[in-house]
Amino acid sequence: MSVLPSHARVVIIGGGAVGASALYHLAKAGWTDCVLLEKNELTAGSTWHAAGNVPTFSSSWSLMNMQRYSASLYRDLGDLVDYPMNYHVTGSIRLGHSKERLQEFKRVVGMGRYQGMDLDILSPDEMRSKYPFLETHDLTGALYDPYDGDIDPAQLTQALAKGARDMGAKIFRFCPATGARREGEEWVISTPQGEIRCEKVVNAAGYYAREVGKWFGREVPMMVMSHQYMLFEEIPELAAWSREAGHKLPLLRDVDSSYYLRQEKTGMNLGPYERNCKAHWVTPDDPMPDDFSFQLFPDDLDRLEWYLNDAVERVPILGTAGLSRMINGPIPYAPDGNPLIGPMPGVPNAYEACVFTFGICQAGGAGKVLAEWVTEGETEWDMWSCDPRRYTSFAADKDYCVAKGMEIYGHEYAMHFPKYAWPAGRDQKHSPIHDRIKALGAQFKPYNGWERANWYAAPGDDLSEQSTQTWNREGPWRPRIEAECRAVTEAAGILDLPGFSRFRVKGEGATAWLSSLITGKVPKPGRIGLAYFSDDKGRIVTEMSVMMLDEDFFFLITAATAQWHDFEWLQKHLPKGAAFTIDDVTESFSCQILSGPNSRAILADVTDADLSKGWLTHQSCQIAGRWCQLVRVSFAGELGWEIHTKIEDTPAIFDAVWAAGQKHGLKPFGMEALDSLRIEKGYRAWKGDLSTDYTILQGGLDRFVDWAKPDFKGKAALEREKQQGVTKRFVTLTVEAGDCDAPYMSTLWHGGKVVGETTSGNWGYRTGKSIALGMLKADLAVPGTEIEVEIYGDRFKAVVQPDGPLFDPNNERLRA
Repeated sequence: MSVLPSHARVVIIGGGAVGASALYHLAKAGWTDCVLLEKNELTAGSTWHAAGNVPTFSSSWSLMNMQRYSASLYRDLGDLVDYPMNYHVTGSIRLGHSKERLQEFKRVVGMGRYQGMDLDILSPDEMRSKYPFLETHDLTGALYDPYDGDIDPAQLTQALAKGARDMGAKIFRFCPATGARREGEEWVISTPQGEIRCEKVVNAAGYYAREVGKWFGREVPMMVMSHQYMLFEEIPELAAWSREAGHKLPLLRDVDSSYYLRQEKTGMNLGPYERNCKAHWVTPDDPMPDDFSFQLFPDDLDRLEWYLNDAVERVPILGTAGLSRMINGPIPYAPDGNPLIGPMPGVPNAYEACVFTFGICQAGGAGKVLAEWVTEGETEWDMWSCDPRRYTSFAADKDYCVAKGMEIYGHEYAMHFPKYAWPAGRDQKHSPIHDRIKALGAQFKPYNGWERANWYAAPGDDLSEQSTQTWNREGPWRPRIEAECRAVTEAAGILDLPGFSRFRVKGEGATAWLSSLITGKVPKPGRIGLAYFSDDKGRIVTEMSVMMLDEDFFFLITAATAQWHDFEWLQKHLPKGAAFTIDDVTESFSCQILSGPNSRAILADVTDADLSKGWLTHQSCQIAGRWCQLVRVSFAGELGWEIHTKIEDTPAIFDAVWAAGQKHGLKPFGMEALDSLRIEKGYRAWKGDLSTDYTILQGGLDRFVDWAKPDFKGKAALEREKQQGVTKRFVTLTVEAGDCDAPYMSTLWHGGKVVGETTSGNWGYRTGKSIALGMLKADLAVPGTEIEVEIYGDRFKAVVQPDGPLFDPNNERLRA
């Protein structure tokens, strides 16, 4: 038995498929001085009982990237590391029961094509040609994925482990990590075999990740579900077909009924995601055990009866088979169903690669992404969908995690319609005036836990869940959003915007430090400006508003969802011994957006502030006897101000502005109207239009680059790109769309070839046009160029617009 070393560069806690993949990819990157600790045998957690399906399908661009990489890796891994592996690439058929489901499939086909995968839509007759035992009478179509299949999870894990060992990495089985502490610049991990020091540590502990996280002062947002699947005995008819065909049936997924059905040798494997699901280890009478290695929960067949009956109706030969075995094991869930891969929030040199609901199909890509985080501090693909910092402190609440996990599990294959607000785990954080805007008809949606008004309903509007089950722009919300946009354009609108992330930076040297991080200039005292942060490759990390109060004293304001991400970015680049401080004061302030041609008149009735101050200025003033900061900016693109208030003063200030605004036509407006208004101005949204998938120059942000500065982060890379030429450019498109506007990552076509992608899309109510923002090959990014946008499988003519806003292109209304 090898002796535990006293030191390693990286220690990985957890020996499932993900932990082994992380070790393999670290070694592949040249970091061979790495150690994996497993409390039992490799695969003892969720990996050993996993069904082993390997889909590439995802409606998320980043998850599809990750799963595509996994499937590609697995095809060659056995030969690469000289380890036998059972990997069956059978293809899969995903059944569609409705027009909306087919629209989702067609969108994924377009995304897959862009990533080099030849996915396809099948008619009912084509389904039967690939799956002769299928009943298709009530189906509208199906998605066929030729890359789908299944793999033996244990063999996969052992192959990754062997590959890692062959490159010099070490694995210690039956050696549980029992604690962690920080000493100087190192982590000290305790085990029964002694302590091991390391520079970096990875929590890959699967369903034990929450317990491991506590050693680091981290409450991992997760819960554990009981997931069952059923194995059936041989079906003679299936066995005969397979012998004649020479291969297995494609894996079948009835996503509307919520199960998969897979050929298992000459029998079948049925795995439902049932609505009447069950969480484990969440109550005092069901505590998490110290060790659950290679164990299962008791069978609970009653929960599966409906799904079994439905599957038998869909594939009648299943009804002839005897049940041979039930598997009921623990699977971890994060509140959105996506894993946690990346920096452990607020903890130096610690990372997470845990809470994988689909760990087998994602393990390969997850190992690649995790290794990039550890070795390079950044990833090839923008992986915000899996970044642990996408959650903030509210998500640590166990009841919230359980409610969301059960909701996700019970709707594992659900379509995520843009106007639907999932009901579980709501009302985590309220604006100080939540009750006031609720009384005005606000229809809420959560943003980093904050309930914000999405749109305002009128009496008699259809607010049913069914009304939101559509990809179309039409719905009960459309006339309301149009009226909200009209109010902002013709009179005035007010939007309650709680949760802006806000960081106070103060002290000697603060201005010079900020200048070294952003691509452009730091505004002067009394001014506010947009600032862009790039990484060393010149890619867009984030966007913040810089409100300068005085020399070396300013506030940085950023998106609600960016709170932990952006604060950590700032802290990571804080110089040692800095004389200035950075404080997160997000919870102390709130904000309203007052916008429209009458907004100045409204403010004149409630404050003696100097309302003649120009665009991009700010000032302190009094409203209703309370302090606030008036900031002359408008994401809506009209004359307007942001009114920043202390939490406790917000109701009084809102009441005063609301009362004064009634004679001026003031109306409330919501996030949907704001998104329509901003897209007409070409304003970018974070983690859509602004992400590390694009550089500052590709993003069309050249005017925010101060090339005269001696240096700033990313400058060298951007200078090289400028000299070599930008390969793709940000464009605004007007689209002759049908019933739907272009969703994120819709493909752009020209001359029969894919030439770019959309980054956001919406209907512009002021311009009366469907608008998309996107990235296009540089030689086509010329005003007047005609291309096509693929929207849910259909292509629509689009025209590249001049660089600048579609509405009020000279910003005359904004500067009025």
